[in-house]
Amino acid sequence: MSTVKTLTAGMEKKYVMYTCLSPLTMVGEVVMETIIPYIMAMIIDVGITNRDINYVLKTGLIMIGCACLSLVCGVAGGRFAAVASQGFSHNLRRNLFAKVQSFSFGNVDKFSSASLVTRLTTDVTNTQNVYQMLIRMSARAPFMLIAGTVMACMINMQLASLFLIAIPILVVAIGIIGSGAYPRFRVMLGKYDKMNNTVQENLIAIRVVKAFVRAGWEDEKFSKAADDVRAAQVRAEKVIVLLMPIMQIVVYVTMIAALWMGGKKIIVGDMKAGELISFLTYITQILMSLMMLGMIFVMLVLSRASVQRITEVLDETSGITSPADGLTEVADGSIDFDHVSFSYAKKAENCVLNDIDVHIKSGQVVGIIGGTGSSKTTLVSLIPRLYDTLSGTVSVGGRNVKDYNLEPLRDSVAMVLQKNVLFSGTIRDNLRWGNKDATDEQIAAACRAADADSFITSFPKGYDTELGQGGVNVSGGQKQRLCIARALLKNPKILILDDSTSAVDTATEARIRAALKSAHPETTKIIIAQRISSVRDADVIYVLDDGKISGHGTHEELLADNKIYKEVYESQQTGGDADIGSAAEGGN
Repeated sequence: MSTVKTLTAGMEKKYVMYTCLSPLTMVGEVVMETIIPYIMAMIIDVGITNRDINYVLKTGLIMIGCACLSLVCGVAGGRFAAVASQGFSHNLRRNLFAKVQSFSFGNVDKFSSASLVTRLTTDVTNTQNVYQMLIRMSARAPFMLIAGTVMACMINMQLASLFLIAIPILVVAIGIIGSGAYPRFRVMLGKYDKMNNTVQENLIAIRVVKAFVRAGWEDEKFSKAADDVRAAQVRAEKVIVLLMPIMQIVVYVTMIAALWMGGKKIIVGDMKAGELISFLTYITQILMSLMMLGMIFVMLVLSRASVQRITEVLDETSGITSPADGLTEVADGSIDFDHVSFSYAKKAENCVLNDIDVHIKSGQVVGIIGGTGSSKTTLVSLIPRLYDTLSGTVSVGGRNVKDYNLEPLRDSVAMVLQKNVLFSGTIRDNLRWGNKDATDEQIAAACRAADADSFITSFPKGYDTELGQGGVNVSGGQKQRLCIARALLKNPKILILDDSTSAVDTATEARIRAALKSAHPETTKIIIAQRISSVRDADVIYVLDDGKISGHGTHEELLADNKIYKEVYESQQTGGDADIGSAAEGGN
């Protein structure tokens, strides 16, 4: 019951109404189908036996009317079920997507993006198909079973005893097959996750695949993933396909037995021909209803794995949530890390940041230098609470970040990530992610500060130029500048530039830094970089080494006191390609 409530939470009233109407119309269809064999028996045993044409015609018209009503009820029930199932899947996908949007980075890492895509598509489709079948057949099949059994017993109780043999055989067969199929379908859906992950990686990195001429290798990789899905699906369905032959054997054997026993009763005068014909019809209805129940059970088995995977997402609690009465305004851009440690595994022995103690005044320009894997990005991700600390506190505007509602906190922080992300749509649409109400003047001013206005206006359509998925039709440096402009439109109290000028030349970078300093003097700016030229004018520079603060100070102070910083500076001044990571190793 709790699973049903989870899956149908927030469902629109009209779809609830359709869900209720479908089984009601199915009951109407069953009533008509149950009456028809009885009327047919009356036509044979009364009308034809007595050669009463008027009785045959009148009763025949009644039977035709019942058949028409049955058809109308069946069509209505099918339509109601189709509309209800579409509404159910729409509601379910909406709830799933909203839930994923509330996840922290840690929650997304737990499921993986490929698995979440499969759950939003394949698993929801499987559940939708079962829902449609369930609301149609859950009322029709049991009601048909009961009504048909009552009518068959009224005709001949001795023949009706055949059901006592047939029904247990079907129930046992359904139970055995269902219990064996579930784990196999669970494995199959896991294979779907891996296949989707392969497709996703290939499409995202298609330029890398082409550059390294790895299309053939990627083809083989996908073929293997697709073959794994096919093999898992065949293995699962091998069990399911056994159900239908078993059901048909039981149905046909029961009908043969009824014909043999009923024929003998007609010969000795204990039964009429019309009664036997109607009895056979009721046998067919009863056993077909059992087959329907069996198919419902099979569909439930098939969807059980999908339902479980969906409820795993819906029941997942976000690792980061807003407090009940959280703060809604950030006072300023000051930032304080008080003895902060962090671990992705939430274990003290696996910390990637250790005892970080950093204090940044509002409006300061702060540089962060560190080798690859020194957790620079992780450090700044703690400021807008994309992750939570393992120990210690992070404060913004003089208050612990955990005291803020997430939306105003994150709205006061603009991040230009190391991996720049643009979306399908125009340049203007992408820029308005920073401020949906930004005027054309504000957009142009932000682009001038990011040194992007010149190349945008060189396009034939200017700010209305359509960007391909991920911004594939602009260069890396142009993409970076667009992302900086988008962040500036937020007018944030804190601006984080995570190696976001690596794809532009030093002259362009210098213009961007100068524009940021003059246009947004009150904004706290944190610049993560590999090039010392990017941070040398910062008010304070922090050197990260293996998740710890190796030193901090101005450019001149670090040159005098910090060995790692000095070695990197000298290597870059002489044109060497040594980075901070290699310098750190040399200094240890």
